[in-house]
Amino acid sequence: MIWPAADDGRCEALFASGLQRSEAPTADGVEQAISRALLRFGARGCTGRMAQEFGDHPREAAERMRWVRQLAAAMSAWPTHEPQRQAA
Repeated sequence: MIWPAADDGRCEALFASGLQRSEAPTADGVEQAISRALLRFGARGCTGRMAQEFGDHPREAAERMRWVRQLAAAMSAWPTHEPQRQAA
């Protein structure tokens, strides 16, 4: 799946997820982390968790958000799971 880097809701869900940089996430791993966070917290809950982290730990939260945004930008370059059409 391809998604725009500027999709704030997905970035907030990824921020709120437990996914860590050290896990070297794959496209599937990122999608699963986003889905789990949205199911667990809801969109507002993800936003609230992110806001809380920025209030409690602003430097660490800013670093995590930079990583999330970089990962989001990279997602558009990762292959999709959709079959590719071949030229006839």
